Amino acid sequence: MIPDHTLDASGLFCPEPVMLLHNRIRDIAVGETLQIQATDSSTERDIPRFCAFLGHELLEHIAVDGHYVYLIRKLASD
Repeated sequence: MIPDHTLDASGLFCPEPVMLLHNRIRDIAVGETLQIQATDSSTERDIPRFCAFLGHELLEHIAVDGHYVYLIRKLASD
């Protein structure tokens, strides 16, 4: 799936990736997708919780060699 939007949070540490994600997801329309790339392993915990708490759908999560990629569909308006 090709995402509608992308966000590169590589090199940033908790809580920065989730803060950037929160700000960016506000700017996209309900139903659009956002792919976020990160290198902080805490995103494996934080991003699924973020999605569950705010009502967004985590479509995909890939972790390879210290790189984490998430595909999120915005389901709720902020």
